[in-house]
Amino acid sequence: MSNLSRRKFLITAAGTTAGAIWLSACGGKPSSTSSTPAASGADGDTEVKGATLGFIALTDASPLIIAKEKGFFAKHGMPDVKVVKQTSWAATRDNLELGADRGGIDGAHILTPMPYLLTAGKITKSSQPLPMYILARLNVNGQALSLSNEFLKEKVTISDPKIKAIADRKKASGKLLKAAMTFPGGTHDLWMRYWLSANGVNPDTEADLVVVPPAQMIANLQTGTMDTFCVGEPWNQRAVNKKIGYTGAITGELWKDHPEKAFAIRSDWADKNPKATLAMLKAVQEAQIWCQDPANLDELCEITSKDKYFKTSVEDIKPRLAGTFDYGDGRSVTDSPLRMHFWQETNSHSFPYKSHDLWFLTEDIRWGYLPENTDTKALIDKVNRSDLWREAAKAIGQEKAIPASDSRGKETFFDGVVFDPEDPKAYLASLKIKALK
Repeated sequence: MSNLSRRKFLITAAGTTAGAIWLSACGGKPSSTSSTPAASGADGDTEVKGATLGFIALTDASPLIIAKEKGFFAKHGMPDVKVVKQTSWAATRDNLELGADRGGIDGAHILTPMPYLLTAGKITKSSQPLPMYILARLNVNGQALSLSNEFLKEKVTISDPKIKAIADRKKASGKLLKAAMTFPGGTHDLWMRYWLSANGVNPDTEADLVVVPPAQMIANLQTGTMDTFCVGEPWNQRAVNKKIGYTGAITGELWKDHPEKAFAIRSDWADKNPKATLAMLKAVQEAQIWCQDPANLDELCEITSKDKYFKTSVEDIKPRLAGTFDYGDGRSVTDSPLRMHFWQETNSHSFPYKSHDLWFLTEDIRWGYLPENTDTKALIDKVNRSDLWREAAKAIGQEKAIPASDSRGKETFFDGVVFDPEDPKAYLASLKIKALK
């Protein structure tokens, strides 16, 4: 596609190398932080005992890491699951296309739009469809829009005419606002585009959007090769800790309790191994419950900070997971309800709402990553396996977390725009800035 071909890929040398308001999970006693779950005989007849799952060094990969480290995969008859770090979302895409049988991966912690773009054949190297299933939403919230210290005096926020003034100033100097995200058509790209366009900046003509792997955001900010970026934690917090940038807004301010990453798997693998697929989904759900429990926060940060996972400090990971936000520009918030959440019974944060996937597809149509005539309903019904999520939740005794509908209803954004999943065309028509003619 033309939009994809225009994207510039920024590669550094480093890039080529490999809480009081915390919601109690289940409403019961806190999970033990030291014991391994007892093995479950119900999953003993899985077709295979393992799979290879990819993850990126981002806090929202925690459920996959914890499912491995705390024995939830083993509990459900999948002791040989491997959780393997990927260097970028492009690497995740390539390794999914290969599959574990050819040295790649079977499934992944992934940007929610990517399984759709893969299934549609829009981002595969072969340009052929790679059918995928989304099994769960791994988290809501937990990303941020950060800016270079060059703009610290502006103290840009979520809704702010100063971002347009900065873009105009950059353009007048002969350079466009350099805005980094993690993958074309992915969540961070869409958050950045929504934020810029809602503040009057056309991301296609008044900004230069570049792709940078999440873990390389800091190096690129430090060398002055970007003005602003959107990425998941802990990299926004790390920019503040290193005093090289500040947080303009957290994405929960853009859209409260917005969907973010997904747990997805190649559909051919899942169809061949349905019991193993369900077993892994149950393990990930239980890991999400564990991650949400405030009693486990310290251990969660210690585990994920290890070199084989995030390779960063607990001080970079913990504050924002606990709801403490130092924006780095004089603003600070504690006990924020807009922090990352992995699980909640009443709001079903783990449930893969089809209405949310419809928003992502609508935005990908808005910016030219998918054609306007895309049959979004058919594509969502093919990829989104909310039926399996319900089956797994029931099996682990989480019936209360199962929502009554595949839709969370109307969603309202910071600029007052409302997305009604019953009428996505009206939403698209209401947007002033878009690639769509």
